[in-house]
Amino acid sequence: MKQILLTLIVIVIVGGTVHAQSTATATPDPGITVYMYRKVPDDKRDEFIKRETTYWAEMVRKEIPKGNITFWALLEKVGGYDMENSSNFLFVNTFKDIDALNDMWGNITTAFPNVTMDKMETNSISTTTSVLFLRNTGWQEATGVVADKDFKFINMIYHNSSNPNAFVELENKHWGPFIKTVMDNNQTGQRGWGNLVVLSPRSNKMNFNSVSIDVYPTLKEALMPTWDSKIVVPEGLTEIGKMETAPRSQVIYRIVKVVN
Repeated sequence: MKQILLTLIVIVIVGGTVHAQSTATATPDPGITVYMYRKVPDDKRDEFIKRETTYWAEMVRKEIPKGNITFWALLEKVGGYDMENSSNFLFVNTFKDIDALNDMWGNITTAFPNVTMDKMETNSISTTTSVLFLRNTGWQEATGVVADKDFKFINMIYHNSSNPNAFVELENKHWGPFIKTVMDNNQTGQRGWGNLVVLSPRSNKMNFNSVSIDVYPTLKEALMPTWDSKIVVPEGLTEIGKMETAPRSQVIYRIVKVVN
């Protein structure tokens, strides 16, 4: 697959989908995340998932100790509209050195010396529809979360705001601590939350410049999140809402595989 790669969702994304970055100067650089959206024909889905999870995910697992790639996830879209012309899978990849993102993909033949490339590659059975570069800006998860059980689905929410950097700072200031408390108190079924700023490309046609990620244990919770009636939302949400310049859009993804 990966010739100019790659890859993205949290969602996700997701789950273990993004890692926290605070504004403190002592916080390590979280790297740059790449979202790669792929279109896979229905009759190739099973083979696509098999190749990605059997070969490429395993190769990434061996590459992570080397220090550049820190996160890899494969997400599958749930539902959708205009499905004939839109992506149905999303890769999420985070790199410490984005200039070296292509260096490792050739190691697939070293990881699997007895498997021919035509049995492992996925370019021939899929089409890349978009590639985005993003900066991780925030992450919260419920205390005691078990990723394999609690991180199953992601609601990927796309925001368009007048100032995306200021927008996510407000989210981290007001929404981050709030959702953390609510999750820890089991007042919602949501188990994780994060956000990212789009670095490139930026275009009026995209209609978003930041992304937030809500992580859930079930599809039902992702579709109809439960909220305790006693919850009082923070006043800062009004300030956040004033910065949005267009309605939000959202897509739900199933977390197929995560390596981190």
